[in-house]
Amino acid sequence: MRTALVAGSTGLVGKQVLELLLKDDRYGQVKAISRTPLPVNHPKLQNLVLDFDRLSENYQVLKADDVFCCLGTTIRKAGSERAFRKVDFEYPVELAKLTRNQGAQTYLLITALGADKHSRIFYNKVKGEVEEAVKAIGFTSLHIFRPSLLIGPRQENRAGEDAAKIFYKLLGWIIPIKYKAIEAAKVARAMIAFAGSEKPGVFIHESKELQLF
Repeated sequence: MRTALVAGSTGLVGKQVLELLLKDDRYGQVKAISRTPLPVNHPKLQNLVLDFDRLSENYQVLKADDVFCCLGTTIRKAGSERAFRKVDFEYPVELAKLTRNQGAQTYLLITALGADKHSRIFYNKVKGEVEEAVKAIGFTSLHIFRPSLLIGPRQENRAGEDAAKIFYKLLGWIIPIKYKAIEAAKVARAMIAFAGSEKPGVFIHESKELQLF
């Protein structure tokens, strides 16, 4: 049986990925990294309470077959562009390097619609840069997910997202499917599905494709 590792397990997508993995018979063990203990008990779950700034000190416990990187924040929440880059670039790349060195074969990474290392938009540029950095690490299978605006139950309030939800509810029918807001549950289901494909290579999954899950 396989071992899965989830980073960002308290986030909008990561929380649902964790729930699905615990129900998936393909996985005998599910490791979830968090800064504080998770309010979840399950015989398959190993909760790794770690500091991402000191992740390399605990590399031995990061051994897994499939790694689900659901890390992400906003510049507003992070407080600065530097802090945002740490969460959305440095942490995913460090996790990828450490898990690959421990034998991981599949890495599943969430970025965003419009990710482009050449973009003039800082957010999109960082998302594109993290994609390129992880590609260079050499996983057997790398799946990159580029969702549009994610919607779903969050612990914190985001005024912009609430306004977007109203907009999509009223006028979503005129928006091309590529740009439509997407439920986090669909992204989580897509990640689980593609983890099971075991196809070698680098695969980019745009938001339009993810809407089908």
